Amino acid sequence: MPAELAALLSRTGLGDRAAFATLYRSTSAHLLGVILRINQDRAQAEDVLQEIFVNVWRSAGSFDAARAQPMTWLTSIARNGAIDSLRRSKARVQTVSSHVGSAEADDEADLVEQVASDDAGPLQLLQQAAEKRELQHCVGRLSAEQQQCVALAYYQGLSHSEVAEHLAQPLGSVKSWLRRALQSLKDCLGRAAAGQG
Repeated sequence: MPAELAALLSRTGLGDRAAFATLYRSTSAHLLGVILRINQDRAQAEDVLQEIFVNVWRSAGSFDAARAQPMTWLTSIARNGAIDSLRRSKARVQTVSSHVGSAEADDEADLVEQVASDDAGPLQLLQQAAEKRELQHCVGRLSAEQQQCVALAYYQGLSHSEVAEHLAQPLGSVKSWLRRALQSLKDCLGRAAAGQG
């Protein structure tokens, strides 16, 4: 797969639209997943994905297979694009007119008071804190190898082979650790949801 992606990037760098389309089909789902882990707004994430592929089209010629794995390079572009999109959205000033109509309309309702807050309410915050504690508890029960694999695969967006390369471990071991880690997390969180701790 890395060799195929490297070839697609190389051909894309030369302006090959068919190679670019194949590269998009092969990697877009994975890259969208990486973006969604950083920016959960699906519409924004899809916009970021499109921006990323425009950047890939422009900069594919600069990809050097000797310096990076193709998916690592693409994931890095996706992660940076997602972080930039979050920064941009936080920097946007959002305004609300506080009054409708003329200044004489004293009995008009204040619109600012009617705008619902997007912030989590007390019950949601409590539930989120409980879920976070349960998840931390369940992750803490994993072996060190499993924790490393899960972090690299699901928080850094690395493929199984990239995780194996990063940890200098056999691919079969990494796949086994991940499979057992996910099953253990599923079981632990299932017990927590059922109130069995």
